[in-house]
Order: sequence, then C-alpha cells, then structure tokens
Amino acid sequence: MAPMKRARRACLNLAITASLALGITAVRAQGLSDAFERAWARYPLASSLEARDAEARARAEVAAGMTPGPAAASLSALSDRLNRNRGAEKWEVEVGVPLWLPGQQAARQAHARSAMADVDAQEAALRLLVAGDARATWWALAAARNARDLALRRVTTARTLESDVLRRFEAGELARTDANLARNERLAAEAEAVDAQTAVLGAEAKYRTLTGIEPPSVLTAENRASEAASLLTHPERLAAATASDLARAALLVAARSDRDAPKLAVRMERDRGDGAEPFSNAIGLKVTIPFSSGAQVRQQTAAALADASRADAELALTDARLAVEVERARAALEAAERQLATAQRRRELTAENLQLIERSFALGESDLTTLLRVRATALDAQALDARQRVARDAARSQLYQALGVLP
Repeated sequence: MAPMKRARRACLNLAITASLALGITAVRAQGLSDAFERAWARYPLASSLEARDAEARARAEVAAGMTPGPAAASLSALSDRLNRNRGAEKWEVEVGVPLWLPGQQAARQAHARSAMADVDAQEAALRLLVAGDARATWWALAAARNARDLALRRVTTARTLESDVLRRFEAGELARTDANLARNERLAAEAEAVDAQTAVLGAEAKYRTLTGIEPPSVLTAENRASEAASLLTHPERLAAATASDLARAALLVAARSDRDAPKLAVRMERDRGDGAEPFSNAIGLKVTIPFSSGAQVRQQTAAALADASRADAELALTDARLAVEVERARAALEAAERQLATAQRRRELTAENLQLIERSFALGESDLTTLLRVRATALDAQALDARQRVARDAARSQLYQALGVLP
C-alpha cells in the first residue's frame, strides 16, 4: 500500500470525523465519486488492509536481513562443589546465528515483494467492490425518487381533474358516477404517492448507512469520454494475478527451504582441573547443518504447489468471468438505450392523445371513463420513460463497474 494512498484515506477519515465531531450531519455528496469515497472511508474491511500491509513489510525486513533469524546465546557452568569440591570448574559461552540456505534469501525477498503487491491489488479490488455498492445504492435511490415524482405528478393531475368534474357535476353537466370516478382516481393517486415516498425514505436510509452523509438533491449520471478499458488492468484481474504470483513465490520459498537453517556459532571455554591450577581458555567455531527430511519437504512443496495451481486456475476463471460480464454489460446498455428511445416515442404519442381527449372531454364529446383510460396510459408512458432513463444511466454505470473503472 503506497504511502500516498494511506495519507489520502487518513485525510478523508479525519475530515469525516471532524464533521461528526462538529455536529455537521447534513453534509451532502456532490456526485457518485464523492459518495464512493465516503463509503470507502466507512468500509469495515478497509482497515484490515493496513494490518496486511504491515505484515508484508515485516516480511520484507526479515528477508533483507543478513540472517534468516535472530542470534542466540547460551551459557553453561560445571563444577565439583557437590562431590569432590577440589575447585574444578568449566565455563562455556556460545553465540550462534542461523545462516541462509542457498537461494533462500532471494526467494524470501521475492515473496515479500509479491506480498506487498498483493496487498495493493487486493485494496484496488476491494475499492471496486465498494464502488459497486455505491453505484447500486445511487441508482436505486434515483429510481425511487423518479417513481415518487411521477406519483406526486399523478396526484396533482388527479386533484385538478376531480375539481373540474365536481364543478361540472354541480352544474348538472356530469353524473354522480363521474364524480365518484374522479374522487376514486384522486384517492388511488394519493395512496400510490404514499407508497412511493416510503420507498424513497428507505432508499435514502440505505444511502446514509453506506456513506454516513445525506444524499444529494440531484443524482447525476456518470459521463466519460470513452467506455473502453483493458481487462488486463482490471482490479479483480490484477488481484487474481498477484495472488498467483504470491503463490508461485511461496512455492519457490518452499523449494529453497528444504531443511532447517544451518547455524554458525562462536564458542569460548574456560576451565581448570582443581583450585590449584590456573584457568585455561579456548575459543572455537561450531557449525550445525541439519539433515533434510524428505517427507516434510515433499509435504511443504506439495502444499505450496497446490496453492499455486489453485491461484492459476482462479486467474483463468477471473479472466473468463470478466470478459462475460463486460459483454453482458455492453449488451444491457445497448438494450437500455433502445428501450429508452421506444419509451420516448410512446410518451410523445400518449401525451398527444391525452391532449386530444382532454379537449374532447372539455367539450363534452368524450366521457370520463375514456379520459381516465387515456390518462392512465399517458402516465404509464411517462413512468416508463423515466424508468428507462434511470435504467440507461444505471446500465452505463454497470458497464464502468464491469470494466473495473471507479466512479
């Protein structure tokens, strides 16, 4: 994890913490990218990456050391005080260090580098996952608001129609059944508006839970100059690739660690046969070379090879899955654009028909039942057009998500 990434996250966390401390609870996101960054700052698993990064850096420090482990010292003393008690003494001091096996240090250094690269790749993949949650929440709220706005528009037109029908009923131009139909239309519109507003409140609550801030009053779409991106740089693909590299590096470490580390020690002895003799001193070297355990080495190598094979298979599956997801997202976007064009034409036609029927009803040439039927068709067309606009924008966001592009 690069220091700049950690600094960026720390600054964002500090800003959010300061806002909460100051009681600023009405902060609003300016766009989808802002909502995503807020969601990432609150994501629980994000903090675990720092621990993994620290572990990888500790591995690198160990691999860069002159020895694979710390030095060790031992001290022993022998005397005849409990038997003959003639002053015989023997002192031994030993200081030893483990030694790298041939190729072991280079293998561990490569493994440490792979581990740090894997942490960065996993962070990018996790950020993309959070971006998917942010996009889904963003467009779910947009759809709910659209439905709410259409429901309120229906309430307004239904109340206007009811007022006009009641006026004409009182003038004796329309029957009571027409007045009842108009009143029923208004009540149905108001009930639909209540349900739509409830759905908006639920979507806004989910947004606040994800980001910790109030949703913006206007939900804008993602607009990019190009929808082309290479899957070779897709965060999920890079995460799978670095996991494969890490597993291969672990396999190399296992192959270079076919036995325990040899040890080199410096020994010093000081002894005398009895109390009348002077101490004699000696110094020497000690080398310990452990034997290799074939079964243990085969077990470690086989486990590392299995992990590497599984990581390679997951990389291949990830490549295939991402290619399918991109093609599916492109097809969904094309379909959404065609459906939007159809919905726009239908909305225009039904709006024209509604104007004609309203004029005919005002002149007494059409009955209320026909007007309500045509009005319902026009409202359905408006609702479909609004839904398809959100669906088109959501499909474009989903394509960006499939391509691995952050908001």
